[in-house]
Amino acid sequence: MPTLKHASTLVRLSFAGCVVVLASGCASAPSTPKNPCDDVRYTVHDPVESVNRGIFAFNRAVDDYALAPVARGYRHLPDFFQVGVHNFVANFGEPKVFINDVLQGNGNRSVATLGRFVINTTVGIVGLIDVSGRMGIERHKSDFGQTFGVWNIANGPIVELPLLGTANLRDATGKVLSFVVDPLGSNSDTVQALGTVNTVGGIVDGRAELLPVTDQLRRQPDYYVALRDTVASKRARLVLEGKAGAVTSALSSCPEDQSDDQ
Repeated sequence: MPTLKHASTLVRLSFAGCVVVLASGCASAPSTPKNPCDDVRYTVHDPVESVNRGIFAFNRAVDDYALAPVARGYRHLPDFFQVGVHNFVANFGEPKVFINDVLQGNGNRSVATLGRFVINTTVGIVGLIDVSGRMGIERHKSDFGQTFGVWNIANGPIVELPLLGTANLRDATGKVLSFVVDPLGSNSDTVQALGTVNTVGGIVDGRAELLPVTDQLRRQPDYYVALRDTVASKRARLVLEGKAGAVTSALSSCPEDQSDDQ
């Protein structure tokens, strides 16, 4: 007789399957830009800037005294260790990338993401080794904020989220939704343990990756504005990449995007 836990899992999987089928059937084909490295137009609407600056001051204090120092220490660890952490974190996030690829109606990207996850989780030892990358199946980013952008949902006003940083309302909603969606489930103690490792590793590795960018932006007259506008530009480019729909990321070849693996 099936238990309540098994029934819950079955309902979750069935619901996810319905979402995938509906999204695949209803999503329109993405448009292709002429040149992804051309200047991307973006708007910044910051009606509550004073409030955002207050939250930004709190976020900066946490970063200055906790995150950034840990990230700088992390960058002194052996390269193979950093690469392993980065690969593991990226692989653990592939199921959410797959969901967004499907929601964006991109069959080629969906297949590539699913293939990457299966190969790297098995042959690549839970993702520590990027075997797929060596096979020519490149990694790409895809999240709910990007999906909303591909659906042509408006950016909305700038929102500074405690600990999560600056974003427009569309991307902020995507960040919150990403915490709710759990495609791997949480019934397994092993998955829960891996999830904890992924969270800690993702925070440290992600902050270490952004150190060159933020160190440069800190030298600007107004760090808040510099960071806010840089994030807005990066997110506009990511949406453009999602609309392009190419399996291989063309934006990674753009000079201004090489310092930050979006």
